[in-house]
Amino acid sequence: MIIDFHTHCFPDKIAAKAMEQLCLRSGITRPFHNGTVSSLLELQKKDGVDYSVILNIATNPRQQTNVNDFAISLKEVDGVIPFGSVHPDSADALDELERLKANGIKGVKLHPDYQGFFVDEKKMLPIYEKIASLGMITLFHCGYDIGYPEPVHCTAKALASVLPVFDGAPVVAAHFGGLWTMPETREYLAGKNVYLDTAYCYGAATPRLAKEIIDIHGVDKILFASDSPWNAPSQDIELIKCFGLNEDEEKAVLGENARKLLNL
Repeated sequence: MIIDFHTHCFPDKIAAKAMEQLCLRSGITRPFHNGTVSSLLELQKKDGVDYSVILNIATNPRQQTNVNDFAISLKEVDGVIPFGSVHPDSADALDELERLKANGIKGVKLHPDYQGFFVDEKKMLPIYEKIASLGMITLFHCGYDIGYPEPVHCTAKALASVLPVFDGAPVVAAHFGGLWTMPETREYLAGKNVYLDTAYCYGAATPRLAKEIIDIHGVDKILFASDSPWNAPSQDIELIKCFGLNEDEEKAVLGENARKLLNL
C-alpha cells in the first residue's frame, strides 16, 4: 500500500482561481494536476498511490467553516483521507475541532505562514492541547514557503519546543521538518516524538542528509508525501528509493507507517 500523506485540492468552483493565485505566488507554473479532486485522483492512480491525505487550510477565520465543510464532504470520496483546519484567530476554533472530530476527520493542517502565527506563540497552546485531547493528528508546514517572504514561522527548533504540549499525540512536521532547513531538522527534531513527511523534497533534499536523519530518527517515523500538485507522487517515490533503505523500510515509509498512524 502506498499512502501520499501530503496533497492539496480545492472545491471545483474555486479550483481554477486558487491554482492561478498559487502558481503566480510560488512561481510553479506547471503543477501536476489542476486542483480539482478528480484531477488529484487521476494523478494518484497514474502514480500507483492507494490513498491521498488531502490537507485543507483555513487562511482566515471567515474561511474556516467552508474549508471544513469541504473536508467533511471528501469523506465520501474513495481513496482520499481529508484533514481539516482551524484558524488561530477564529473565536470558535476549539468548537470547530470538536465538529471535525465528530464528523470523523482524523487530523488538522496548520500552516503558520499562511495563517499568520509563530508555532511557539502562547496563543496557540490551547489549540494544540485541544487537538491532542481529541486524539487527532496535527500536521505543520515547516521551514520556508516559496510563496511567502521571511521570517520562517515554523522552524525545527521552535516546533521542538512545543512538542511536549501535545503529550504524545501525533504530530507531523512537513517537508522533512523544514523545507531547505534539513540540517536544523537533524539538530532539533531527529529522535523526537514527531513524524517527518517527505513533501516537496524531490529536488530539495539530498539523499545523504535524509538518510543521516532517518538513521537518528527511526524509519518508523518517516511518511511518504509529495505535496501534489506541486510535485508528482512518482517523483518523491523515486527520491525515497535513493535513501538506501531495505525493502521492508521502503514499504514502511511508502505506506505502512501512514496506515498505522491513520488506523486504516
